[in-house]
Parts: sequence; structure tokens; C-alpha cells
Amino acid sequence: MVHKMLSVRFLLIGLLAVVTSTQGANILGLFSSHSASHLIIHMSTAKALAEAGHNVTVVSMMKPKVTHKDIHLIVIPVTKEQERIIEDQMATMAGQKNSMFGTFSRLLNSMDVMIESQAELLSDPRFQRIYETKFDLMILGYFLNDFQLAVAAKLNVPVIIDWLVAPNTITDKFTGNPAEISYVPNAATVAAHPMGFLKRVENLGYHLLEQFMTGLLDDKMNQVYKKTYGGDKNLPTLNELKKNISIVFAGSHLVSEGPIRPLVPAIIETGGIQVKDKPDPLPKDIDQFLNKSTQGAIFLSLGSNIKSSKVKPEIVQTMFKVLSGLKQNVIWKWEDLENTPGNVSNILYKTWLPQDDILAHPNTKLFVTHAGKGGVTESQYHGVPMVALPIFGDQPGNAAAMEQLGFGVALDLLTITEDGFRQALKEVLGNDKYGQTVRRFSNLYRDRPLTAKQSVVFWTEYVLRHRGAPHLQSPSMHMNFIELNNLDVYALILSILVLSLLLARLVGKFLWGLVVKSKISAAKKEQ
Repeated sequence: MVHKMLSVRFLLIGLLAVVTSTQGANILGLFSSHSASHLIIHMSTAKALAEAGHNVTVVSMMKPKVTHKDIHLIVIPVTKEQERIIEDQMATMAGQKNSMFGTFSRLLNSMDVMIESQAELLSDPRFQRIYETKFDLMILGYFLNDFQLAVAAKLNVPVIIDWLVAPNTITDKFTGNPAEISYVPNAATVAAHPMGFLKRVENLGYHLLEQFMTGLLDDKMNQVYKKTYGGDKNLPTLNELKKNISIVFAGSHLVSEGPIRPLVPAIIETGGIQVKDKPDPLPKDIDQFLNKSTQGAIFLSLGSNIKSSKVKPEIVQTMFKVLSGLKQNVIWKWEDLENTPGNVSNILYKTWLPQDDILAHPNTKLFVTHAGKGGVTESQYHGVPMVALPIFGDQPGNAAAMEQLGFGVALDLLTITEDGFRQALKEVLGNDKYGQTVRRFSNLYRDRPLTAKQSVVFWTEYVLRHRGAPHLQSPSMHMNFIELNNLDVYALILSILVLSLLLARLVGKFLWGLVVKSKISAAKKEQ
């Protein structure tokens, strides 16, 4: 009888534990980036949490391509004028060379509408209604929106940053992660490991420039923060808000991608979060097109930010002439179906394409990409080699790294020629070394103790269980520049050394004076 009572008791405790563990938290996802590709990553994070039973509300500025039936979505779009400015700037960038730092400068100046509109969203009545709900956690999709940390403070909830790429200067500051610039290449530095002397000099230069640009960004964020929340005396400074970030989800997997570097516990790698465990069924026309591609298929997409129709017409025609003459079929992301580069039987144009699902298809043999982080990740995951045509931001660095690792070939979009493009396609399609290399990488990329989705769910629930998990924070987050770099300690040691030398000099002079005096005294006595 006693054993039965104990069994029932343990069963009830077990059931209670199950009920407690599956009780959904109220989670706010604030994903106000103007990039559809960014939103795919953030929504994949939200979807993983919704599938785990949490109540997720997402605020975005565009309708997402990835969602879940249990996600409550609030879309607050930019104005027509703001959309026009953003599209014009993107079109300009498509027609010129753009360094990562040039792009960053543009974002702070001619494209600062991408910052201002994210601030304006916060006062929209549709957004203001979120304060009527009791939330337990906020996930902030980061893109030039530090000031939105105030939302978590007003809701009195911990915050997780959802970051699109590998840890860098910005996330290092959020978490107190060491930069280690002697062996961790900057995003603008493409180098083998370890770096030689000249590469380390280059890396230091890029690091200092990035620090300078980040400082300008901090100034801009503080201005927007004061303008938006300056009248709220209950809020701390923006710098203080940054010190209360629980963790950062980083879109990387450094074990496979490299470089190996230290990561503090508050950085959780979730690279590949957007890749589905099992591909969704493709739309009928795309599925039929790929299935009949007995010679293989090429997938061409320049991403969600640059419309293909905004690329210079002569470049488009160069690409069309080459692609239309191939034996392979081509799926080309093209937004203006009324004005395509040309109509041929081996090219299928679509305004939007399920990229991950197409790359997962066995007949997809090559990805012609702008080398955005998301696309490169998906191509690597599915073992598809690439021809990269980078345009701006981190894309040139991603393309160069991809080429260096042997996953494909990188070309300059602005100087592309028919012969050069044809040769690149022929090289990657005809030489299986690229496919073999990327497939080996794919095996390494997939080999993890937890999938990206499992990591998102576990660490989000960890932060919820431990009320923000402040114990994960690096002590460096609460140290100033002097303390963090031990400058006060070095100053003390230097002061002691200088004082010791001065004292030794004084004692030496004193002793020398005594010697001289004794010699003079002895000489006088001899006289």
C-alpha cells in the first residue's frame, strides 16, 4: 500500500513537472529590420519558440515569409516615402563598389531613414498596445536599433539579442567578449589562420576603423534614444540598458566556420536556425521545373535587399546570355515579371523563392548568390557549391572566405564579362572538388550536440528560469575602459618604478656626496 502511495505521489510530481515545464511564456519579438532576409532569421527563432509551446508576439515592419500559426503578428510598415528612399539607395549601391565601412557610413547618413523609421515605430498606436500585455521576455532582432532596448526596460523583462552573423565588435560590447585581434580576423579581413605579420597589421587597422565607426553608431543611437525617451525619468541611460542584455544568439558555428576564438557564456551560436529539419514541399511549378532538370539546375538570387531589376541592364544581359545558353535549367529570382531579361525555356523567373527548400533539392547543383550570410549558410548546409557576386556590407568578405575555403568562385558583379561568368559556371559545375569540399563542410556544420533550434529553445527557457540569468554576464560589462585594460594597475607599477628610480637616484646622489665629502676631508687631513 505504501509503495502504491509513493508511486502515485511520484507520478503526480512527474505530471506537475511536465505541466510546469511546458507552460508557455509570453515572449515579445521586436524585429524591425527592413531586410526580408534578416526577418527570415529572426522569425525562425520565434518559430522555434512557438513550436516549443511559448506564446510569441512579433512586431515587424514587413510581412514575414516565415511564420507559425501560433505567432501573433503585428506589422507596422514604413511609409511610402521611406520605402522609396530605401529602394533608391539600394539601387545606387547595386551600381557601384561598396566597402563594408562605406556601407556603414551610408547607413548613418543618407540611409538613416532605416534608423529613424525604427524609432517612429515605437510611438505607433499599434505598437503602444503591447504595453497592455504582461510579457516575460523580449527578443530584439538587432539592426541599428540599440534604442529599442528601452522597450524591455519599460516591460521590466530580460532581453535577448538575435544577431545575424558571427560575433563582432558590436556583440563583443554587448557581452564583454574579448576581441583577440591578433588571431581573430575582422569581417573585412580575409586571411588564413594564423595570420602573418602583414595580415595582423591589416586586421588591427580594420579593427580600429570598426571601433571608430561603432563609436559613431553609439552617438547616433544615443541621440535617437534621447529624442525618443528623453522625457522618461524612470529609464536609465542607453549605456546602462546595454549592460543588462542576458544573452546574444549569434548566427555562426565557429567550430566549422572558424576562426576558433573565445566566446563568453552569454554568446550562444545559432547559425543555420533558418534551415528546416525537413524541406517544405515546393510550389508545383518550381517542383516540376526542378524534377525535369535532368542535367541539373542553377539557382540565382541576389538577395532580398537588391532587386535584380535594379542591377545595370548591361550586366543583366551579360548574365542572361550565358545562362540561356546552358544545358542546365535556371531558377532566377526576378521581381519584375513584366520585364524579364528574356524568355527561354531553361530559365524560370519568380518574384520570391523558398531558398532553403530549393537548395535542399537534389537537382540543385549550383547557387549563384550575392554572398549574404543567410544564403551562404544554407548553401553550405545543403552541400551546394557557389558562384558569388557580392554587392555590399559583409558580402565581399563572405565571398572571399567562401572562395578561400574551396566552396566555389567569387566574381566582381560590376566588371563581369560573358567569358568570365561562363568560365566560372563551367569551373564550379564541371569540377567536383567544389562539391566535395562543401559537402565535407556540411557534415561538420551539422555535427552539434544541439541543433540551432534546440539551442534557441533551451537558452531562452534558461534565461526565463533564472530571471535574466545575470550570472552569465562577464564582469567586464561593469568595468570602465581603464579598469578593463588594467591601465590603473600599469600606472601604479610604472609610478612605483619611476619613484624607485628617482629614490635610487637621490640615494645615489646622497651617497656619492658623502663619498666626495669624505675624500675631500681625507685630503685636507693629509695636507
